[in-house]
Amino acid sequence: MTLLQILLIIINFAGALAVFLFAMKLMSEGLQKVAGSRMRAVLGRITNKPLSGILTGTVVTAAIQSSSATTVMVVSFVNAGLLTLSGAVAVIMGANIGTTVTAWIITLLGLGESSGYFSLPLAIAAVSLIFLFTRKDRSKSLAQTILGLSLLLVGMQLLQSAMPNLEDYPGLLQGIASLSGYGFWSILLFIAIGALLTCIVQASAAMMAITLVMCYNGWIGFDMAVALVMGQNIGTTITANIAAVVANAAGKKAARAHLVFNVVGVLITLVLFRPLMSLIARVTLGVTGCSPYADVATAGYNPESIPLAISFFHTVFNVGNTAILSWFIPQILWLVDRMVPEKKVAVGQEEYRLTYISRGPVTTAELGLQAAKREIQLFSKQVLRMYALLPELRGARSDKEFDAAMQRIADYERLTDRMEMELTDYLTSIGGGDISSHGSERIGAMLRIIDNLESIGDSIYQISLTRRNKRSDAVHFSDSQNAHIAQMSAMVENALIVMDANLADFDRADLDAAYAAERSVNTYRDQLRAEHLEALKSGRYTYAVGSAYSELFAQYEKLADYVINVSEALQPARKHTR
Repeated sequence: MTLLQILLIIINFAGALAVFLFAMKLMSEGLQKVAGSRMRAVLGRITNKPLSGILTGTVVTAAIQSSSATTVMVVSFVNAGLLTLSGAVAVIMGANIGTTVTAWIITLLGLGESSGYFSLPLAIAAVSLIFLFTRKDRSKSLAQTILGLSLLLVGMQLLQSAMPNLEDYPGLLQGIASLSGYGFWSILLFIAIGALLTCIVQASAAMMAITLVMCYNGWIGFDMAVALVMGQNIGTTITANIAAVVANAAGKKAARAHLVFNVVGVLITLVLFRPLMSLIARVTLGVTGCSPYADVATAGYNPESIPLAISFFHTVFNVGNTAILSWFIPQILWLVDRMVPEKKVAVGQEEYRLTYISRGPVTTAELGLQAAKREIQLFSKQVLRMYALLPELRGARSDKEFDAAMQRIADYERLTDRMEMELTDYLTSIGGGDISSHGSERIGAMLRIIDNLESIGDSIYQISLTRRNKRSDAVHFSDSQNAHIAQMSAMVENALIVMDANLADFDRADLDAAYAAERSVNTYRDQLRAEHLEALKSGRYTYAVGSAYSELFAQYEKLADYVINVSEALQPARKHTR
């Protein structure tokens, strides 16, 4: 084999792989648009019960055709404190089951002579749906899905064509045969190769496709193909672990749990390797009339038997490991706790760590918007915690206590600034991609919510500065003034609580309660303003006291304006989350 021949093989194979990966992306994006609202509903109901988590992971991964996207999402949810580790492990188990759908699509439609007959009609149907029959987003998304499936089949055909015939390269055949001739050590070697290549390609579906094509073309036998698949299950965990690099300890533990689950699954399979392979061989023989161990020269040899057996194995591997290991979730958590020890943080400082949306491989748009929604909910919680520090300023008995509370509020103010910047950048990046018009409107609503949440943080900080100036200028309020400010503060706190409840569920936002809270604040502000002007005329307190007093209740009212802006921004968001 000359250098030019090798180069041509590599170029052809890389091109075929590029078509396959693009097809996977196209089909995945189309599926998530078609199932958008339903998928959001499924994600929104993630619970910490193992069965619920497993079903959620299976459904979502089957819908978007990407276990990596699901596991990255799980890491971000755990990182944000919105999903416990036990729930995350269950979802990851389900994601492993959901990813087997891809292997079956490739096996049943993408290999052999029949696949070519599917591609052209499916492509024509997709193009016709897009350009001739409809203008509806959902129908266009369905057409995109069909076109993606068509290109997926074309990509498989190209991969088959790009794979050289081993009979033309006896030296290469001998080399592969030698690698397969070391018994159990060969299995371990191919597991390592599968894990390494999947880490490099960052797409277990692509590696599965390559493995199936190699089997179909006779490059490797059944046992070595199974070993590659086991390695791919280990290699695919690298995606979630990359995403967890910027996560907190909980997010890192979720990623490690994915690794532990798949590695333990491989170890279990190795222990049961021979009886399991024998079982799959018998099932394949019954279905195809040919064993995956049959020689090419055997009468009645069916080249589709090995790919079918591989898909059987992939399904049995993931379903079986989930059935076994779902009973050992506490033990998995015990292990990952020791793999990622908690760092000791000074009391109070844990509140100031920004929870980033995972910055690993880009997730799908629908999952990205769901992550942003969860992050906005966390943003709201941080604002509530920040607001709860204001009474500490009023009740501080010493300068040390006052300065400590001021420092914590300042830390929170920087946190809200960072959260606004991160979320805005993230939503902008999603909006710049392939997203539906409804998704674009939801992004606009979320950006308005984020902007107003940051403004609430600024207002709280301004109130703290007014308190500091009052303290440094030795300005003292009367008991009635303190009571009035406390009452105003309680009303604004109620408005914040209503806002937070509305953000917890966009679809069930109680806008009437939000408007009622805003009206009560405005009415009380008007009452305080009238009483304040009357007090100034009668000389009941000095100008310095009156200035600080009026500034405070005006700042509280301004804060409430930002609060109602958040609830109002929910109206277009809730319109398109059903």
